[in-house]
Amino acid sequence: MSLAERLVARWYGGSRRPWLPRPLTWLYRAIVAMRVAAYRRGWLKAERLPVPVLVVGNIALGGTGKTPLVIALTRHLRACGWRPGVVSRGYGGNVQGTALLPDTLDPEQFGDEPSLIRRRAGVPVAVGHDRPAAARLLLDAGCDLVIADDGLQHYALARDVEINVVDGTRRLGNGLMLPCGPLREPPSRLERVDFCVVNGGEARDGEVAMMLAGSQACRLDQVDVCQPLSQWVGRRVHAVAGIGHPQRFFDSLRAQGLDVVEHAFADHHAYVSADLAFGDDAPVLMTEKDAVKCAAFATDRMWSVPVDAVLPDTFLQALDARLRQTSR
Repeated sequence: MSLAERLVARWYGGSRRPWLPRPLTWLYRAIVAMRVAAYRRGWLKAERLPVPVLVVGNIALGGTGKTPLVIALTRHLRACGWRPGVVSRGYGGNVQGTALLPDTLDPEQFGDEPSLIRRRAGVPVAVGHDRPAAARLLLDAGCDLVIADDGLQHYALARDVEINVVDGTRRLGNGLMLPCGPLREPPSRLERVDFCVVNGGEARDGEVAMMLAGSQACRLDQVDVCQPLSQWVGRRVHAVAGIGHPQRFFDSLRAQGLDVVEHAFADHHAYVSADLAFGDDAPVLMTEKDAVKCAAFATDRMWSVPVDAVLPDTFLQALDARLRQTSR
C-alpha cells in the first residue's frame, strides 16, 4: 500500500487519529485562517467580474463528484438562457499562463477534467493558474456566467454563489485538516456556502441529494457505438479509474452485476498503452475522465462509462433564481 493509500485509509477508515503530525495540522490551519482573513480585510484583493460567478468545490481531498456536477449545472443553466463558461486550474495539463480550450481536445496540454467538461458540456472552458485572468477569457468569449470548477479555496476570484460537494459515504472523514485529515479548510467553512450537495449516501437536513447515474458504455475508438452495461452481467471486466475515489467507480460496476478486476491509478494519471495491457481479452471499462486521455491508443476492447448527475428540480430552480438575483 502506497503512502497516499495509507493516508486515505487513516483519514476515512475510522482508525485512531494520528498524533505525530498534529503540529503540522495546527500550522496548516493557522496559515489557512490567516489567508482567509487577509482576503476579508482587503489585504489581499479578490477580483470581481462584471458577471455572476458560481463556485463549485469541496473542503475535503479526494473525488466527491465535482466534475459531473459542473457538467450538469452548466447544461441546466445553459437551458435556462445563460451563456456559461467554466474556469479551471487545469490539473494534469502543462499550459503556461492562461488558455481557452480549442475544439480539438488535448488532455495532456489542458488537463483531463477541463477537456471532459468541454466535450460533455459544450461551453467555453478556460484554464490557468491565475483564475481571474482565465475567467476574463470567458468574458471575451461572450459568457455571461462563470462557473469555477474546484474553486472554493481560490479566493482571488470573487464569487456570488458557492456550492460545496460532499461524498455521502465518506463525508468529512475524521474531521481533521491536512495532514492529519483530508480537509483543506475547517468544517466551519460549510456554514458560509450557499448550497451543500451530497453525492450518494443520505442527505441531511438542508443538504441537496445528488446521484450519479450511468447504465451504458461507449467504445473509445468509436464514441457513437454504445452498449448497455447489462451485456457484461456476470462477466469478468477490467475496471480502470484514475480519479480521487476509484472505489466508487468499481462499486458502481459491481452493483450492476459485473465481475470487476480493479485497476486503480493516481488521480490525473497520464496513461500509456502499456498501462492497459492486462494480458487477456476481457473488456476494459474506465471513467470518462480516464477515457479522454486514452483515446489516442484506444482499441475495440476499451470502453468509457459516462455518468450524469441527477439533481432535484427544486435545487436547480433555486440556483437559477439565486444567480439572477446577483446578475449585474
